[in-house]
Amino acid sequence: MIETFSLWMFLGFLFAAYSVVANDSVQTLGTWMASNQNKVKWYYLWAAATIVLWFTIWWGWNINDGDITYGRLNKIPFQEIQWYHACAPLILLLLTRVGIPVSTSFLVLSAFASTFVLEKMLVKSIIGYALAAIVAYAAWNIIERIIDEKKNKITNQKVATRWSIAQWCSTAFLWYTWLSHDMANIAVFLPRSVPMEWMFIISIVFAAFLGYTFYEKGGKIQKIVIEKTGTRFVRSATLIDLVYAFILLFFKQYNDIPMSTTWVFVGLLCGRELAISTLMKDYKFKYVFPIIAKDFLKMLLGLVVSVGIVLAIHYVIVPNGL
Repeated sequence: MIETFSLWMFLGFLFAAYSVVANDSVQTLGTWMASNQNKVKWYYLWAAATIVLWFTIWWGWNINDGDITYGRLNKIPFQEIQWYHACAPLILLLLTRVGIPVSTSFLVLSAFASTFVLEKMLVKSIIGYALAAIVAYAAWNIIERIIDEKKNKITNQKVATRWSIAQWCSTAFLWYTWLSHDMANIAVFLPRSVPMEWMFIISIVFAAFLGYTFYEKGGKIQKIVIEKTGTRFVRSATLIDLVYAFILLFFKQYNDIPMSTTWVFVGLLCGRELAISTLMKDYKFKYVFPIIAKDFLKMLLGLVVSVGIVLAIHYVIVPNGL
Protein backbone atom coordinates (compact mmCIF):
# COMPACT_ATOMS: atom_id res chain seq x y z
CA MET A 1 0.00 0.00 0.00
CA ILE A 2 2.79 2.44 0.81
CA GLU A 3 3.90 2.63 -2.81
CA THR A 4 0.57 4.23 -3.75
CA PHE A 5 1.49 7.34 -1.77
CA SER A 6 1.93 10.52 -3.84
CA LEU A 7 2.23 14.25 -3.31
CA TRP A 8 -1.25 14.93 -4.69
CA MET A 9 -2.72 12.25 -2.46
CA PHE A 10 -1.08 13.86 0.56
CA LEU A 11 -2.17 17.40 -0.34
CA GLY A 12 -5.68 16.30 -1.29
CA PHE A 13 -6.08 14.44 1.97
CA LEU A 14 -4.86 17.42 4.04
CA PHE A 15 -7.09 19.89 2.19
CA ALA A 16 -10.08 17.56 2.50
CA ALA A 17 -9.45 16.74 6.16
CA TYR A 18 -9.36 20.37 7.21
CA SER A 19 -12.09 21.70 4.94
CA VAL A 20 -14.51 18.85 5.66
CA VAL A 21 -13.96 19.08 9.42
CA ALA A 22 -14.25 22.90 9.38
CA ASN A 23 -17.29 22.94 7.08
CA ASP A 24 -19.34 19.88 7.99
CA SER A 25 -18.45 19.18 11.61
CA VAL A 26 -20.37 22.30 12.59
CA GLN A 27 -23.54 20.58 11.36
CA THR A 28 -23.08 17.91 14.00
CA LEU A 29 -21.21 19.74 16.75
CA GLY A 30 -22.42 23.30 16.22
CA THR A 31 -25.46 23.23 18.51
CA TRP A 32 -23.45 21.40 21.18
CA MET A 33 -20.64 23.95 20.92
CA ALA A 34 -23.06 26.88 21.05
CA SER A 35 -24.93 25.68 24.13
CA ASN A 36 -21.76 24.75 26.03
CA GLN A 37 -19.31 27.49 25.04
CA ASN A 38 -19.96 29.50 28.20
CA LYS A 39 -20.00 26.47 30.50
CA VAL A 40 -17.21 24.16 29.32
CA LYS A 41 -13.70 25.03 28.13
CA TRP A 42 -13.18 24.48 24.41
CA TYR A 43 -10.40 21.94 24.92
CA TYR A 44 -12.65 19.69 27.01
CA LEU A 45 -15.23 19.74 24.23
CA TRP A 46 -12.45 19.03 21.74
CA ALA A 47 -11.22 16.07 23.78
CA ALA A 48 -14.70 14.55 23.98
CA ALA A 49 -15.29 14.98 20.24
CA THR A 50 -11.85 13.53 19.45
CA ILE A 51 -12.56 10.38 21.46
CA VAL A 52 -15.71 9.71 19.42
CA LEU A 53 -13.86 10.52 16.19
CA TRP A 54 -11.02 8.10 16.95
CA PHE A 55 -13.46 5.39 18.01
CA THR A 56 -15.43 5.79 14.77
CA ILE A 57 -12.52 5.59 12.34
CA TRP A 58 -10.70 2.80 14.20
CA TRP A 59 -13.88 0.77 14.65
CA GLY A 60 -14.71 1.15 10.96
CA TRP A 61 -11.15 0.22 10.04
CA ASN A 62 -11.37 -2.90 12.22
CA ILE A 63 -14.72 -4.26 11.05
CA ASN A 64 -14.39 -3.32 7.36
CA ASP A 65 -10.94 -4.68 6.54
CA GLY A 66 -9.21 -1.33 6.66
CA ASP A 67 -12.05 0.70 5.10
CA ILE A 68 -12.78 3.73 7.30
CA THR A 69 -15.68 4.90 5.10
CA TYR A 70 -18.11 2.15 6.19
CA GLY A 71 -18.63 1.19 2.55
CA ARG A 72 -19.70 4.63 1.34
CA LEU A 73 -17.16 4.48 -1.51
CA ASN A 74 -18.24 1.11 -2.90
CA LYS A 75 -19.47 2.86 -6.05
CA ILE A 76 -16.33 5.04 -6.35
CA PRO A 77 -13.20 2.90 -6.83
CA PHE A 78 -9.78 4.20 -5.81
CA GLN A 79 -8.04 6.25 -8.50
CA GLU A 80 -4.57 7.61 -8.94
CA ILE A 81 -4.79 11.08 -7.42
CA GLN A 82 -4.14 13.94 -9.83
CA TRP A 83 -3.85 17.68 -9.34
CA TYR A 84 -7.48 18.30 -10.25
CA HIS A 85 -8.63 15.91 -7.52
CA ALA A 86 -6.71 17.92 -4.93
CA CYS A 87 -8.20 21.18 -6.23
CA ALA A 88 -11.74 20.17 -5.18
CA PRO A 89 -11.15 20.32 -1.39
CA LEU A 90 -9.03 23.45 -1.90
CA ILE A 91 -12.06 25.16 -3.43
CA LEU A 92 -14.12 23.86 -0.52
CA LEU A 93 -11.56 25.33 1.88
CA LEU A 94 -11.86 28.75 0.24
CA LEU A 95 -15.67 28.68 0.30
CA THR A 96 -15.60 27.60 3.94
CA ARG A 97 -13.45 30.58 4.89
CA VAL A 98 -16.11 32.96 3.57
CA GLY A 99 -18.90 31.16 5.41
CA ILE A 100 -20.66 29.30 2.60
CA PRO A 101 -22.12 25.95 3.80
CA VAL A 102 -21.47 23.97 0.63
CA SER A 103 -21.98 20.25 0.27
CA THR A 104 -18.65 18.52 0.71
CA SER A 105 -20.10 15.33 -0.75
CA PHE A 106 -20.82 17.08 -4.03
CA LEU A 107 -17.76 19.29 -4.09
CA VAL A 108 -15.15 16.66 -3.17
CA LEU A 109 -16.64 13.45 -4.54
CA SER A 110 -17.65 15.08 -7.83
CA ALA A 111 -13.98 15.04 -8.81
CA PHE A 112 -13.97 11.22 -8.51
CA ALA A 113 -17.49 10.04 -9.25
CA SER A 114 -18.94 9.17 -12.62
CA THR A 115 -21.83 11.27 -13.87
CA PHE A 116 -24.13 8.31 -13.10
CA VAL A 117 -23.07 8.21 -9.43
CA LEU A 118 -23.25 12.01 -9.17
CA GLU A 119 -26.83 11.90 -10.45
CA LYS A 120 -27.71 9.30 -7.80
CA MET A 121 -26.06 11.47 -5.12
CA LEU A 122 -28.06 14.50 -6.22
CA VAL A 123 -31.39 12.65 -6.18
CA LYS A 124 -30.70 11.17 -2.75
CA SER A 125 -29.67 14.58 -1.39
CA ILE A 126 -32.79 16.31 -2.69
CA ILE A 127 -34.92 13.62 -1.08
CA GLY A 128 -32.87 14.04 2.10
CA TYR A 129 -33.48 17.80 2.18
CA ALA A 130 -37.22 17.39 1.62
CA LEU A 131 -37.62 14.54 4.11
CA ALA A 132 -35.62 16.36 6.78
CA ALA A 133 -37.76 19.48 6.35
CA ILE A 134 -41.01 17.50 6.57
CA VAL A 135 -39.90 15.45 9.59
CA ALA A 136 -38.60 18.55 11.38
CA TYR A 137 -41.79 20.50 10.67
CA ALA A 138 -43.95 17.69 12.04
CA ALA A 139 -41.67 17.04 15.02
CA TRP A 140 -41.43 20.66 16.13
CA ASN A 141 -45.16 21.19 15.76
CA ILE A 142 -45.40 18.64 18.57
CA ILE A 143 -42.27 19.66 20.51
CA GLU A 144 -43.19 23.36 20.65
CA ARG A 145 -46.53 22.49 22.24
CA ILE A 146 -44.76 20.58 25.01
CA ILE A 147 -41.46 22.43 25.54
CA ASP A 148 -40.88 26.17 25.39
CA GLU A 149 -37.46 26.19 23.74
CA LYS A 150 -37.19 29.96 24.14
CA LYS A 151 -36.71 29.57 27.86
CA ASN A 152 -33.16 28.41 28.37
CA LYS A 153 -33.19 28.50 32.16
CA ILE A 154 -34.29 25.24 33.79
CA THR A 155 -34.99 25.91 37.45
CA ASN A 156 -34.97 22.29 38.60
CA GLN A 157 -31.31 21.24 38.91
CA LYS A 158 -32.04 17.53 38.45
CA VAL A 159 -33.94 18.24 35.26
CA ALA A 160 -31.13 20.50 34.04
CA THR A 161 -28.57 17.77 34.69
CA ARG A 162 -30.65 15.21 32.81
CA TRP A 163 -30.95 17.51 29.80
CA SER A 164 -27.22 18.14 29.84
CA ILE A 165 -26.47 14.40 29.89
CA ALA A 166 -29.02 13.83 27.13
CA GLN A 167 -27.39 16.50 25.01
CA TRP A 168 -23.91 15.01 25.33
CA CYS A 169 -25.27 11.54 24.49
CA SER A 170 -27.27 12.76 21.49
CA THR A 171 -24.27 14.70 20.19
CA ALA A 172 -22.00 11.64 20.51
CA PHE A 173 -24.58 9.53 18.64
CA LEU A 174 -24.92 12.16 15.91
CA TRP A 175 -21.14 12.68 15.62
CA TYR A 176 -20.61 8.93 15.18
CA THR A 177 -23.43 8.64 12.64
CA TRP A 178 -22.22 11.61 10.64
CA LEU A 179 -18.58 10.49 10.65
CA SER A 180 -19.48 7.00 9.46
CA HIS A 181 -21.22 8.62 6.49
CA ASP A 182 -19.07 11.63 5.58
CA MET A 183 -15.66 10.15 6.29
CA ALA A 184 -15.87 9.13 2.63
CA ASN A 185 -15.34 12.78 1.64
CA ILE A 186 -11.86 12.65 3.17
CA ALA A 187 -10.91 9.01 2.68
CA VAL A 188 -11.63 9.18 -1.06
CA PHE A 189 -8.00 10.32 -1.38
CA LEU A 190 -6.75 7.21 0.41
CA PRO A 191 -6.54 3.53 -0.53
CA ARG A 192 -9.79 1.75 0.25
CA SER A 193 -7.89 -0.41 2.73
CA VAL A 194 -5.80 1.96 4.84
CA PRO A 195 -2.53 0.57 6.29
CA MET A 196 -2.29 0.62 10.08
CA GLU A 197 0.76 2.91 10.07
CA TRP A 198 -1.27 5.44 8.11
CA MET A 199 -4.09 5.26 10.64
CA PHE A 200 -1.95 6.77 13.39
CA ILE A 201 -1.04 9.73 11.19
CA ILE A 202 -4.66 10.14 10.07
CA SER A 203 -5.83 10.12 13.70
CA ILE A 204 -3.38 12.88 14.65
CA VAL A 205 -4.27 15.02 11.62
CA PHE A 206 -8.00 14.75 12.33
CA ALA A 207 -7.53 15.63 15.99
CA ALA A 208 -5.38 18.66 15.14
CA PHE A 209 -7.84 20.09 12.60
CA LEU A 210 -10.77 19.42 14.91
CA GLY A 211 -8.94 21.20 17.73
CA TYR A 212 -8.43 24.27 15.55
CA THR A 213 -12.14 24.29 14.70
CA PHE A 214 -13.05 24.23 18.39
CA TYR A 215 -10.49 26.92 19.15
CA GLU A 216 -12.17 29.14 16.54
CA LYS A 217 -15.59 28.29 18.06
CA GLY A 218 -16.78 26.83 14.78
CA GLY A 219 -15.72 29.71 12.56
CA LYS A 220 -18.05 31.48 10.14
CA ILE A 221 -20.17 28.40 9.37
CA GLN A 222 -21.21 28.36 13.04
CA LYS A 223 -23.18 31.57 12.43
CA ILE A 224 -25.67 29.58 10.36
CA VAL A 225 -26.42 27.46 13.42
CA ILE A 226 -26.56 30.14 16.11
CA GLU A 227 -28.78 32.51 14.11
CA LYS A 228 -31.57 29.91 14.23
CA THR A 229 -34.13 30.11 17.02
CA GLY A 230 -32.84 28.83 20.37
CA THR A 231 -30.01 26.66 19.04
CA ARG A 232 -27.81 27.81 21.94
CA PHE A 233 -30.29 26.32 24.41
CA VAL A 234 -29.61 22.84 25.74
CA ARG A 235 -33.07 21.45 25.00
CA SER A 236 -33.10 22.80 21.45
CA ALA A 237 -29.58 21.53 20.80
CA THR A 238 -30.43 18.07 22.13
CA LEU A 239 -33.58 17.70 20.05
CA ILE A 240 -31.97 19.01 16.85
CA ASP A 241 -29.06 16.58 17.21
CA LEU A 242 -31.33 13.63 17.94
CA VAL A 243 -33.67 14.20 14.99
CA TYR A 244 -30.73 14.85 12.65
CA ALA A 245 -28.95 11.68 13.80
CA PHE A 246 -31.95 9.43 13.13
CA ILE A 247 -32.49 10.95 9.67
CA LEU A 248 -28.83 10.35 8.77
CA LEU A 249 -29.01 6.83 10.17
CA PHE A 250 -32.03 6.09 7.99
CA PHE A 251 -30.27 7.19 4.81
CA LYS A 252 -27.04 5.46 5.83
CA GLN A 253 -28.89 2.15 6.11
CA TYR A 254 -30.96 2.78 2.97
CA ASN A 255 -28.04 2.34 0.53
CA ASP A 256 -24.32 3.04 0.15
CA ILE A 257 -24.68 5.99 -2.24
CA PRO A 258 -23.09 9.10 -0.64
CA MET A 259 -25.35 12.09 -0.09
CA SER A 260 -25.10 15.67 1.07
CA THR A 261 -25.50 15.76 4.85
CA THR A 262 -25.32 19.56 4.53
CA TRP A 263 -28.57 19.54 2.58
CA VAL A 264 -30.18 17.30 5.18
CA PHE A 265 -29.06 19.59 8.00
CA VAL A 266 -30.25 22.77 6.30
CA GLY A 267 -33.54 21.06 5.46
CA LEU A 268 -33.98 20.11 9.10
CA LEU A 269 -33.37 23.69 10.26
CA CYS A 270 -35.74 24.94 7.56
CA GLY A 271 -38.58 22.67 8.71
CA ARG A 272 -37.95 23.57 12.33
CA GLU A 273 -38.01 27.32 11.66
CA LEU A 274 -41.23 26.98 9.66
CA ALA A 275 -42.87 25.02 12.49
CA ILE A 276 -41.83 27.59 15.08
CA SER A 277 -43.09 30.46 12.90
CA THR A 278 -46.41 28.64 12.55
CA LEU A 279 -46.90 28.33 16.31
CA MET A 280 -45.33 31.57 17.62
CA LYS A 281 -47.37 34.72 17.23
CA ASP A 282 -44.34 37.01 17.47
CA TYR A 283 -42.21 35.03 15.00
CA LYS A 284 -43.84 35.39 11.60
CA PHE A 285 -42.91 33.81 8.27
CA LYS A 286 -41.60 37.15 6.96
CA TYR A 287 -38.73 36.84 9.46
CA VAL A 288 -38.08 33.19 8.64
CA PHE A 289 -38.14 33.40 4.85
CA PRO A 290 -34.94 35.50 4.43
CA ILE A 291 -33.00 33.02 6.62
CA ILE A 292 -34.27 29.99 4.69
CA ALA A 293 -33.75 31.66 1.31
CA LYS A 294 -30.18 32.68 2.16
CA ASP A 295 -29.24 29.14 3.24
CA PHE A 296 -30.86 27.66 0.13
CA LEU A 297 -29.04 30.05 -2.22
CA LYS A 298 -25.73 29.17 -0.59
CA MET A 299 -26.47 25.47 -1.13
CA LEU A 300 -27.24 26.12 -4.79
CA LEU A 301 -23.96 28.01 -5.15
CA GLY A 302 -22.07 25.00 -3.81
CA LEU A 303 -23.97 22.72 -6.19
CA VAL A 304 -23.15 24.92 -9.19
CA VAL A 305 -19.45 24.82 -8.28
CA SER A 306 -19.61 21.03 -7.86
CA VAL A 307 -21.30 20.52 -11.23
CA GLY A 308 -18.72 22.82 -12.79
CA ILE A 309 -15.91 20.68 -11.39
CA VAL A 310 -17.33 17.39 -12.61
CA LEU A 311 -18.11 18.79 -16.09
CA ALA A 312 -14.60 20.25 -16.36
CA ILE A 313 -13.01 16.93 -15.41
CA HIS A 314 -15.22 14.73 -17.58
CA TYR A 315 -15.36 16.90 -20.70
CA VAL A 316 -12.29 19.16 -20.61
CA ILE A 317 -9.43 17.84 -18.45
CA VAL A 318 -9.97 14.09 -18.94
CA PRO A 319 -12.59 13.76 -21.71
CA ASN A 320 -12.44 9.95 -21.74
CA GLY A 321 -11.15 9.38 -18.25
CA LEU A 322 -14.29 8.33 -16.37
